[in-house]
Amino acid sequence: MQQIYELGFWGSGSNPYYSGHGSHHPKYVTPYISAVSQFLSSFTNPIKVCDLGCGDFNIGKQLIPFVSEYIGVDIVPALIQFNQEKYGTDNVYFKCLNLAEEELPKADCAIVRQVLQHLSNTEIESIVPKLYQYNYLILTEHLPEGKFQPNLDIISGRNIRLRKNSGVILEAAPFNFKPIAKKQLLAIPDATNGGVIITTLYQCN
Repeated sequence: MQQIYELGFWGSGSNPYYSGHGSHHPKYVTPYISAVSQFLSSFTNPIKVCDLGCGDFNIGKQLIPFVSEYIGVDIVPALIQFNQEKYGTDNVYFKCLNLAEEELPKADCAIVRQVLQHLSNTEIESIVPKLYQYNYLILTEHLPEGKFQPNLDIISGRNIRLRKNSGVILEAAPFNFKPIAKKQLLAIPDATNGGVIITTLYQCN
């Protein structure tokens, strides 16, 4: 992931750790912020959120007003340091962690936005059991339209399963995620790359 940012594989912007047009283009960002903020605002007492794969924090910074505490997690040390210096406050802070190998921060809700789609099945299988600690999971994945075979394996990196006509479906084998309930919050067609970007709200416990 460090190399992705260093070589600008996801494009470039004013931020040296630009996380791509999916995290910046209003077509994708505006409806996402609207849907997620509506959910976060539904609680009488604001909840604590852990953003697993926070990237350049262009999305997360817009959700801060709706939560009591926001933890941004990513695997790139320099990115985490950059975010901490730019966005860190008493209730907003950042941790450098490997999601597959390390313990995840405690929170009421986890946000995993277009992260698992870049990971191998082995890494996802290591992450899934950790997701049950959260009351809620807001998961966003880029999926093919129509019928497709879920969870074809890839090598972790900048590519996703879409080119194999596949995508991550947590409830399907080999992950077999079993939430208490689920609700689709958002579906945004991607005319540029094909497929559709789906955001799902899971109740985990």
